[in-house]
Amino acid sequence: MKINIYYGGRGAADDSTLYVIGIMKNVLEELNVQVEQFNLFEIKNAITTLPRTLKNVDGIILASTVEWYGIGGYMHSFLDACWLYGDKKCISGIYMLPVVMSTTYGEREGKLTLTTAWEYLGGKVCSGICGYIKDRDDIANNPDYINIIEKKAENMYRAINQKFASFPASNQEIRRKVATYRTDDLTPQETERLSQYVSDEQYVRTQREDIQELTNHFKNMMDADDREDVRESYIDEFESHFRPQPGTKVSYKFLIEDSPTPLWIFVDQKSFVCEYRPGSDAVDVEITLSDSVLDEIIAGRMTFQRAFMSGSMRIKGDFKILRKLDQLFVFMDEQI
Repeated sequence: MKINIYYGGRGAADDSTLYVIGIMKNVLEELNVQVEQFNLFEIKNAITTLPRTLKNVDGIILASTVEWYGIGGYMHSFLDACWLYGDKKCISGIYMLPVVMSTTYGEREGKLTLTTAWEYLGGKVCSGICGYIKDRDDIANNPDYINIIEKKAENMYRAINQKFASFPASNQEIRRKVATYRTDDLTPQETERLSQYVSDEQYVRTQREDIQELTNHFKNMMDADDREDVRESYIDEFESHFRPQPGTKVSYKFLIEDSPTPLWIFVDQKSFVCEYRPGSDAVDVEITLSDSVLDEIIAGRMTFQRAFMSGSMRIKGDFKILRKLDQLFVFMDEQI
């Protein structure tokens, strides 16, 4: 016979729960039971792998301490792992005895939590132990308490050895009808492997980084497509707001940030060409600005001259020719 003990407390030296399971462990070992104890606070990063330790186990003891409210996070994490990754067929044949000692209110609720959780998982439940103990010496110095603990351990041994039957619980019926734990068609071996991946921090970190990289990649692709549509619309905007100036022959090259290709504008009297193309041809004015600044200008909230004066736009060339931009392309109802 094999029984595992899962201790969900903090491991404090004066924890009465540790004292109780210590007595039970001694009794079970005297009955030639193989007992293995797992202190969850010591293996908190590998809790998701613990459901595999339920294999070939006849019974378990779930032991926790209520220090302020409820059975604590480590035990909840273990039960969550059993729900997500545990072999439910295996769990259905395992007897569980709950042990909950409390230094505050809530030991009965804690015991009920463990009992209900194990029934939801489909397992069998033995009569457990709960109590309000201020000091572990209160147990050590009371033979009646020690006798109760020893009897509980012996009764658990009998229940497992004789395979005591129990009436069906409504919790198990609810689980069969409405509970929705994992529905993917994974074998117990695949589920166990998945739990190992979940507990591997380096693996999880790498997966998150890969997912983030892919997310950024596709987001950039979508943003690039959106920006490409906007950049193409710049040509339409310049064409629709073009105001020919007699005797004017100028050329501009717009270096728009994040745009791989410059936007060229050539004006010759009433003739006007606006296009994207690579090249290093000489122009009268070379303009460097962000697409957000260009958006502001096209929307009529800023002029080219004001953008240059505010430092939002840089130029190379004749400033007088730059001023003609606001005369050739009127995006504001009234020039400022």
